[in-house]
Amino acid sequence: MPRQKRIAVIDREICNPKSCGYYLCQRVCPVNRSGKDCITVSEEDKKPLIDESLCIGCGICVTKCPVNAISVVNLPEKLEENPIHRYGMNGFSLFRLPIPKKGKVTALVGPNGVGKSTVMNILSGNLKPNSGLVGKDADRATWGMIIERFKGTELQDYVKSLSENGISSAYKPQHVDLIPKMYKGGVDETLAKMGSKESLDKVVKGLGISEMMSKKISDLSGGELQLFAIAGTIMKKAGFYFFDEPSSYLDVQERLNVAKEIRKLSESAVVIVVEHDLAVADYLADNTHVLYGKPGIFGIVSAPYGVRVGINAFLDGYLKDENVRFRPEPIIFRKQAKETMKSRVFTQFTAFRKTFGSSFSLETEPGELYEGEVIGILGPNAIGKTTFIRMLTGELEPDDGKGSSMEGMTLSYKPQRLVMDKGQETLMVRDFIKAASGKKTFSKEDKRVMRILKLEKLFEKAMGKLSGGEMQAAFVAAALMKDCDI
Repeated sequence: MPRQKRIAVIDREICNPKSCGYYLCQRVCPVNRSGKDCITVSEEDKKPLIDESLCIGCGICVTKCPVNAISVVNLPEKLEENPIHRYGMNGFSLFRLPIPKKGKVTALVGPNGVGKSTVMNILSGNLKPNSGLVGKDADRATWGMIIERFKGTELQDYVKSLSENGISSAYKPQHVDLIPKMYKGGVDETLAKMGSKESLDKVVKGLGISEMMSKKISDLSGGELQLFAIAGTIMKKAGFYFFDEPSSYLDVQERLNVAKEIRKLSESAVVIVVEHDLAVADYLADNTHVLYGKPGIFGIVSAPYGVRVGINAFLDGYLKDENVRFRPEPIIFRKQAKETMKSRVFTQFTAFRKTFGSSFSLETEPGELYEGEVIGILGPNAIGKTTFIRMLTGELEPDDGKGSSMEGMTLSYKPQRLVMDKGQETLMVRDFIKAASGKKTFSKEDKRVMRILKLEKLFEKAMGKLSGGEMQAAFVAAALMKDCDI
C-alpha cells in the first residue's frame, strides 16, 4: 500500500447535496472534467466520495462547497507510514499509537479533534484498527497486520494482548454531564456496586468525597459529578485505565487529590490521561505524547517524551527530534498582566448575607466594580461563587443587605455544566447560537468571535454530535454574542 501524499475528508453530517444544486464539487473538479472519476457519488448515502490517488490538491471543491464540508490537506513529508485507523473513505485518519507503560502515567496533550478518543478506543480494545484499509479493502484488515507493524517495538506485546482480548479496561468519560441520565439513586449505593467496600473506603478518603456520599446523583454539581466518575473508574479492577480530562470542573485541591490517586493506579496497571491543563499534566504524568495534525481530518501521535520536554514542545509548536513544526507560532504566556487604568464605577454593592437552611451561608464585604474590568473570582468548589454573582444581579435576594445597583441589568451567563434543554440536541449549531444569544442575524463582530472559536465549519452540525471542546465553544460564543450589561 503506497504512502498517502494527501488526505481528503468529507464531513458527511454536514454535506447536503441539495444545498449546492447536487454535487457542485464533482462539476468543478478539474480531474473529473478531464474525464477521470476523482469525485464520484456513494451508492450508500448518495454523497460524494473523493479518490485521493487521483486528487491533485487544487482545493477548488473545498472553496466551492457552500457548507464547508470538504477538506483536502497535504500530509507532512516526514510521515512515511500509513494510518493505524481510518473512519471510512474520506474520514478521519489516525497515524501511530502512544506506548503504554506499566508503572508510569502517560499524558496525551494536543488540541481537540486530533484522535485522542480514537487512541483510547484502540488501546482499550473497543476499536479494532483497520490500518487505513476502507471500502472494498476493509475486509483485509487484521490484528496480524497491526502486530507485524509493531514487531520489535514496545507496542508489539500490548497489541498482541489486545487481539486476544487479554486486557481489561476502565474508562473515565469526558462528558460527566451525562451521568445523571445514566445513573439514578444515591452516590453511596451506586459506587458500592462498582467495587469492594475496601476500595470504596480508600477512594472516598483519597478523593475527599465523604460529604457528597449522602447526596443523590441528580443533585451533584459539575465538580461532584467529575469526582463521582473518577471514583467509579478507580474502583474497577483493570489492566488499562484511561482518564479523559479528569481535572475539568475541579478546584486546585481536588485536582491534587485526583492526581495522587491516579498515580497509585500506575503501580500495577497502564494509565493514560488526556489533559488540557498543562500544569496538571506536568504534576501527574511521567511521560507524554504530543498529538498534532488537522482537527477532524488527521491526527499524528509523536514519539514519547519526558513530561516537561513534551509540554514545552507542545507550547513551542515544534518537535525537535522529529523535525516537525505543527504550529506556526509558539504559545507564550505573559509574565505579568497588562496594567489597567481605573475607569468609571460600574456598580457598588454593600455587605450582604445569604443562608440556605443550616447547610451553607455566604457573607460578603462591600465593594465596587469598574467599567472595562475583567474580574476573576477564585475559590474552591461549593464556596458560593455562583451564589455571589446571582445576588449581585438580583437573581437571588440576600437575607441581609441590599445587594448591588445591578438589579434590572441583563446578564449573559455561560454555565459550568453544558446541559441542553429538550430538543436542543437536534438543533444545528447555527440555530442554537442564534436562539441562545437572541440574535436573528450575525454582526461582523459575531462572525469574528465564531471564526476565532472555529465554529463556522460546524454550523450545519447537530449540537448533540459535537465533541466536548466544540460544545464548550458553542456555549461560549452564545454567551459572548448576547446583548447584555454583564
